[in-house]
Formats: sequence, structure tokens, C-alpha cells
Amino acid sequence: MTVISQDYPSSVQQQVSEAEWQTRIDLAAAYRLVALFGWDDLAFTHISARVPGPEHHFLINPYGMLFDEITASSLVKVDLDGNIVMETNYPISPAGFVIHSAIHAAREDVKCVLHIHSLNGVAVSALKHGILPISQQSTFVLSSLGYHDYEGIVLSDDEKPRLVNNLNNKMFLMLRNHGLLTVGDSIADAFVKMYLFETVCAIQIRAQSGNSELVEVDPRIVAGVKNSVSKATTGLGIGALNWPGLLRRLDRADHSYKD
Repeated sequence: MTVISQDYPSSVQQQVSEAEWQTRIDLAAAYRLVALFGWDDLAFTHISARVPGPEHHFLINPYGMLFDEITASSLVKVDLDGNIVMETNYPISPAGFVIHSAIHAAREDVKCVLHIHSLNGVAVSALKHGILPISQQSTFVLSSLGYHDYEGIVLSDDEKPRLVNNLNNKMFLMLRNHGLLTVGDSIADAFVKMYLFETVCAIQIRAQSGNSELVEVDPRIVAGVKNSVSKATTGLGIGALNWPGLLRRLDRADHSYKD
């Protein structure tokens, strides 16, 4: 068994811009929150964030560390070709790089890509009809949802165009037989969208287990939900509204993600 050292080059904070360091802290927090909510899958799945600046670099998890071990300093910085552009003792996951690099290259508006293999998410991804309009939460997801068919473990660049095409300009992507993916214009936005996505799947699995006819939301309500979101959050957006509270919850448990 290969054991990966948890040491990383010293003074990472001193080597990066203030904007990058803040991105690192927020991304490490997102990893810790995924673990706190029980959505992690050991060392698998990934969250990536674009590094502020013109270089098109992004940060992703060091392969071999669990989500509740990840810190701001241990995140790995790579370019869109998969080259590690800052000294690190860690490799990155090939499958994680393919998915995240494809989206970061295609979507300039996306600052964060979050992908999980949650039990509820994978269960619903195996259902032919996918997400059903049976809850208020589901209307948020259905207003911007795409589907991508399973092609095996994502290791080939050949899959990138199909993945990007199925996401298109949407914010939620269900990877059939695989899991859930969200994108956002901030780390907070992508995380809270994933909270909604996973909640929708959990509600659906519970509702379907009742073995009774389901009441579906009127399609006209689903169509108008985008305008309702802005009003419901007083213009702040779901990420900005919830992120400070999520960080306070995380800080009560552990501050080490900021290291």
C-alpha cells in the first residue's frame, strides 16, 4: 500500500495572491462540508474552483486524501491540460480532471464544479424518468437540469464534448448511473445547489417508497421558478444567503481547513 505524505510545500499562502488564498479556503471548506453532510465517497469525487486571474488554472483535491482532511494549502493547482503548475507532493485523479477540465474550458461563467456520488443521487440517477416534479425543491433543479448517459469511468477526452453538450448552459447535471454535478458562479453557489439537488433526490426516494400515486407540480410553476428564486432570496441568491451560516457551522467543528 502506498501512503501519501500529508506534508506539503511550506508557506503556500505566501506564494499565491490574496484572491487565490481566499478561493483555497472556500474550496477546502466545501470539501469539509461535503464530508460533514455525508455526501463524500472516501477519496473519490471532486470539487474544483477556478483560480482568479487570466491563466485558466483551477484547484482540485489531492488524490488520496479524504474530504475531511483537505486544507487550503493541500489543494492542487492545475492547468486545463492537466499539468500541475505549483509544487505539490500529491497527484490528481485522472477521472476527476477529465470531467472538471471539460467544464472549466467550456463555461467561462463557471467558477466552481461540484461532483458527488451520494447514495440518494446515484439511486435517482438509475431511474429512467430521473427527477420528478414532486416537491418545491425539485422545481429549482428542474428549471436548469441536464442528463448525461453513463459511458464508464471518465478517463477519455472523447467524452468531453458530450458531457459539455449535455450540461450546456444549465446549472445541474445528473450523470446517469453515476451521481450528481452542479456548477456555480461561486463555490457557495455550487455547494448550495448541490444541497438542493441531493435533497430533491432524498425526497423522491422517500416518496416513491410509499408505493402510492404521486402528485406532480404544475409545469407552469416549474417554468416560472427562476423569477421566484430571486424574490425568495431577496436578490441575494441561494449561495450568498446560506454560505456564511454554513461556514459558522463548519468552524464550530474544525478550523483546520484554513491551514
